[in-house]
Amino acid sequence: MTVVRPARDPAHDASRYRWVILGVATFTQAAASFFVQGIGAMGVHLQRDLDLSTAQLGLLISAAQLVPLVGLLVAGELLDRHNERWVVGAGLSLVAVALCAGSLAPGYTALLLVLLVVGAGYSTVQPGGSKSVATWFDGSRRGLAMGVRQAGPPLGGAFSATVLPFLAATHGWRATLVAGGLVAFLGAGAFLGLYRRPPGRAVAAGGTHLPLAAQVRARLRMLREPSMVKIMLSGTSLISVQSGVLVLTVLHLHEVAAIPAGTAVGVFVAVQVAGVAGRVGLAAWSDRLRSGRYACVMTCMVAVAAGTAALMTPLGRSPAAACVLVVWLGFFGFGWYGPWVAYVAESAPPDRTGFALGLAMSVNQVVIILTPPLLGLVRDLTHSFTPAWGLLAATTAVALAIGRRRR
Repeated sequence: MTVVRPARDPAHDASRYRWVILGVATFTQAAASFFVQGIGAMGVHLQRDLDLSTAQLGLLISAAQLVPLVGLLVAGELLDRHNERWVVGAGLSLVAVALCAGSLAPGYTALLLVLLVVGAGYSTVQPGGSKSVATWFDGSRRGLAMGVRQAGPPLGGAFSATVLPFLAATHGWRATLVAGGLVAFLGAGAFLGLYRRPPGRAVAAGGTHLPLAAQVRARLRMLREPSMVKIMLSGTSLISVQSGVLVLTVLHLHEVAAIPAGTAVGVFVAVQVAGVAGRVGLAAWSDRLRSGRYACVMTCMVAVAAGTAALMTPLGRSPAAACVLVVWLGFFGFGWYGPWVAYVAESAPPDRTGFALGLAMSVNQVVIILTPPLLGLVRDLTHSFTPAWGLLAATTAVALAIGRRRR
């Protein structure tokens, strides 16, 4: 007796496999972010072992973000021309090699150079992972999927905050680079092994048939689009808060709220976990928000402006209140990124999604590079965290006011 098996439904298989894509994209992002997101948690150890000022500690975080200033644009072009699998896989492999080699760095200056190379590889991961998720999910679930995927950095940060300070205390800061390199290798292997394009989808030409000058004009024209202006205003203000939370949280809790260093690191883990919850929850909310995804982003701007302003008051000196406030900033100051990236992907022309993501993220990179050392310098010069939090609150409030007028 012959058993007739039902024919496989390619659409059903693709619908199921998109969740595999989401899982591997999230893991890859977490692996890529593991070491850099953990620098803030190691702040006390790095300052002690390498004799660093707060500004020098901030510069370490900025070093990994310098090359992506241009690298994100290059990565965006590559993603519009080539398969995400190879672009992201190669970039994350470079991160892994650089971190493992960096364990041999003789001191602070060499460590800065290592992090520059790490930034070059990392340039492919953010836009590549975002484009891969946007490609596999339609608008009805894209916000949720993008939020899950963008939970990767705080998820990697939460894991690194529990592991890297322990390694730094017991085996020295060099061991943390080896750990970061091994985690990056795992992420690269997962993406190379599991990522596939959706069935029937070829690489978009992205306008490459046009003359070079016309391609450049078409891309620069995107800067004048109203949606892109809103994207840049909200992105730069919110990413500055996110950078500030990464570099200042442990130090503020330890020095201002008089919380022991180990407990402050534990709170930092809670901040990262809140960021994971925020990126998933707020992005899912943006799928159902009738006023659009940008309204969700503006809600985050209001929340972080209020939170940073509250840290300037006596609440910032209270151990319990300070912990609640930084977790609040973790939820909204990290959570905005999911709906924001979904808004970018949906605002871009279909054949220029990679470039639009790279352009928006590269503008953010300017702020990511400048914010940590600037806030550290303000702290060193004033011997207080109040001006640093005040600067973040003011810039977010100004960006919110301008964005509301443009709406």
